Amino acid sequence: MGASWAGLLIAMVGVAGTLGAALLTQNRADRTKRMELQAATEQRREERGHAEELLRAEQAGQCRRESLERRRTCYITLNTAARQYLTAMTNYLYALQRGEDVDMSLNNLEAGRLAYRASYAESQMVVPDAVLRASSTAKRRLNAAYGKVRKYGAAPATYAEELATLEGELHEEVWPYLGALRKSMRADLGVGEHELNGSA
Repeated sequence: MGASWAGLLIAMVGVAGTLGAALLTQNRADRTKRMELQAATEQRREERGHAEELLRAEQAGQCRRESLERRRTCYITLNTAARQYLTAMTNYLYALQRGEDVDMSLNNLEAGRLAYRASYAESQMVVPDAVLRASSTAKRRLNAAYGKVRKYGAAPATYAEELATLEGELHEEVWPYLGALRKSMRADLGVGEHELNGSA
């Protein structure tokens, strides 16, 4: 009887070992599968995060490009309007000195002033502070010159010397500020001397 119990005990240990090995193998397979699923989930999360980061970077780049284009358009309009305004002042002075086409020159001056005011108002909403400071300084110079120019009307012979002096003031006291404004706008757009000269 001892041998049959021993055989039975050995058989039970064998069966238990076989069943235990199967359970252990299944448990390890389940754990491996869970780890693979977790790794796949983590990889998808990282890929999604990377894709979102790329999308944010692309959107930020698009916003920068749109802002740059908006400023470029504004700068072109402001520069053109300022130059035309000052040119209209000069033309008005010439018309006064010659005594010809004074009314037409005055109308052109007023149209130039209104166009400049509109472009300046737009620029206040678009341009950065550095350009706004240069623009504000140029505006003050233009407005001061306009005030001086508008003091004169008919009968230019009585103030011919003042008109000649005022013409010189326009070139010395206003044009440099328009140049400084243009330089600040170009700097904001990233256009510098090395681009103009063709050097790297």
